[in-house]
Amino acid sequence: MNAIATYQYETLQVSMTDNILTVTLNRPHKKNAMSFKVVKELIAVAERIGKDKTIRAVILNGAEGTFCAGIDLGDLNHPKNQAFAVWELVKPWQSSFQRVCLVWREVPVPVIAVLEGYCIGAGLQLALACDVRISHPDCKLSIMEAKWGLVPDMGLTQSAFGVVREDVLKELAMSARIVTASEGKALGLVSHCNEAPLEQAQKLAAEFAERSPDAVLASKRVVNAMFQQPATTLYKEKVWQLKMMLGRNRKLALRKAKQASTAFGKRQFR
Repeated sequence: MNAIATYQYETLQVSMTDNILTVTLNRPHKKNAMSFKVVKELIAVAERIGKDKTIRAVILNGAEGTFCAGIDLGDLNHPKNQAFAVWELVKPWQSSFQRVCLVWREVPVPVIAVLEGYCIGAGLQLALACDVRISHPDCKLSIMEAKWGLVPDMGLTQSAFGVVREDVLKELAMSARIVTASEGKALGLVSHCNEAPLEQAQKLAAEFAERSPDAVLASKRVVNAMFQQPATTLYKEKVWQLKMMLGRNRKLALRKAKQASTAFGKRQFR
């Protein structure tokens, strides 16, 4: 058995078949929402993958028919985690919330996301950082942060660049609208739609594994270099998220999510 799969994970299932590693978000009772523990374990797995030259491809999916329903708001809003969350936003380098997504762009093998059920907020930002996204046609996708008075701050400025058109990305981020994967494919969010997305991902991973691992790595590195954004864009994600969290309209957004008649105040920032 591969060494990576022998580690004990609280929130993930990890297995290896024919040099293809499958990493499964395993919090089905929370629709695989991304807790702080998930963030830490996903980063750890990705870093271990980077050191293992036997792995030829990675499949990233979610347990029991759901990819990821976003950040675990209960975890994020818990008082014990507030100081950590603020530090992640103010520190001058990549936050853990950005790294948990962008680390998959650094992994030296192709990463295929299998999307089912819900792929929302943090889930969609994670998926966009993967090399290929194969989705069930009925999967629901959304850049959901605006609904909660927040801004996407998990590396979207890097991962969506060159994948989704600027106008499409603005519309989805501003509206927080939910779209099906079939719509998402037309918009560029999804690479392929398939009634059996995991099977298609396994076939594609096996196809990658038939090629020279160095050629596959080089292809990933060269194409990624075409769409490389400066680190300042990641810093702007964090600055604007801090503004949102400290702003007046953030609390109103949370209230509006439960009571539609809630009215927002005037725009606070410029």
